[in-house]
Amino acid sequence: MNRIQYRIACCSLVVLLIGGRASGQLIPNLGGQRAGISAFQFLKIGVGARGVALGETFVAIANDASALYWNPAGLVQFNDNQLLIAHAEYVVDIKHEFLGTAYHLSSNDVVGFSVASLHMNDMPVTKETQPFGTGEYFSFGDVAVGLTYSKRMTDQFSFGVTFRYVEETLDVLKMRGVVADLGTFYMTGLGSSRFAVVVTNFGADVTPSGEVETYNEQKLSSFQSFSPPTQFKIGFAMEPMEMEHQRITTSIELNHPNDNAENVHLGIEYQWEKWLWLRGGIKRTIGERLLGRDNSSSSDVTAGFGVAIPTAFTDIKLDYAYANFNALGSVHRISLGFSY
Repeated sequence: MNRIQYRIACCSLVVLLIGGRASGQLIPNLGGQRAGISAFQFLKIGVGARGVALGETFVAIANDASALYWNPAGLVQFNDNQLLIAHAEYVVDIKHEFLGTAYHLSSNDVVGFSVASLHMNDMPVTKETQPFGTGEYFSFGDVAVGLTYSKRMTDQFSFGVTFRYVEETLDVLKMRGVVADLGTFYMTGLGSSRFAVVVTNFGADVTPSGEVETYNEQKLSSFQSFSPPTQFKIGFAMEPMEMEHQRITTSIELNHPNDNAENVHLGIEYQWEKWLWLRGGIKRTIGERLLGRDNSSSSDVTAGFGVAIPTAFTDIKLDYAYANFNALGSVHRISLGFSY
C-alpha cells in the first residue's frame, strides 16, 4: 500500500466510524441512559487551549505538557522540560485553572506534576420559605493534584500513569478520592501515523462526608456512593501533509464514558513556519449527524489558534480555544506554555 492509498483508507475509516445520519442511524446511541451517575464531573473538563481547539482529540497527539491531562504516555514525545498554565472561562461564571510541569529524568523517563481547580463565587443560601435568600452564603469548588510518570519502552511504544488526589466541596459536604490515568502511545511505522489507548479517572466509588439539615430540620449524614467519571479512549493521528514550511495534523478519537453516550471527536491543525497554528474540531455523539447541531451533547464545535513567542530566556507558546456550548453559550480558554 503506497502513501496515497494509505491516506485514502484512513479517511474512509473516519467516515465509517462517524456514521452520521442522513436518512437513519448507522450506529445507535447506546449510552445516553447512563448520564448523571458519576461524581467529580470537573475531571472531564479539557485542559489546555490546544487540545480543546482540536475537538479534544488529543490522546494520539499529546506532545506538550498538556499530556499530563490527556495522555500521560505523551510526556516522552517531546524533549524539553515544560510548564503549562491554563485558564478557562467556563459556563455560568465558573472558572477552571490548571498548572502542570513535565521534567525529563532522561530521554526515556519523564515525571510530571499537575494541579487543577474549579471554582466560582459564593452563592446565597435559599430555602422553601426564604426563596430570595437567608443572608447566608455557601461555596462550591473542586481540586485535583496529580503525579505522573512516563516511560519510553521502544522507539515506537511508550506508556504513562497518573495518580490523582481529588476533592470536591459543596458547602459542608466533601467528597475525596484517588483516581488513576493509564495511557499508551504507539507509532505505527506507517508514515507519521500513531494511535493511543487511554483509560482516565479509574478508581473506587466515593461517598460524601458531612452532615446536612433538611427542610423539616432532620439531620442527614449517610449518603449514596458514586463512581468517578471513568473514560476509555482510542485515538488516531497522522500528518497528511508535511512540507518545509507547512504541516497539517489530523486526528480522530472515540470515547466511551461510564456516565454518558459514546462519542466521536475529529480535529485538524494547520501549522505555518513553526510559529503559527490554526485549529478546529467537532464532537459528535454516536448516532448524531456529522454536520449541524448535536442534540445529544452540550458542546459540539471548537476552534482556536496558537503562536510561538521566542525570547532570550525561554520559548513561550500562547494558545486560545473557543468551544460552542449551544444553549449554555460559549467557553473561552487561554494557555501559556514555557520551555526550560
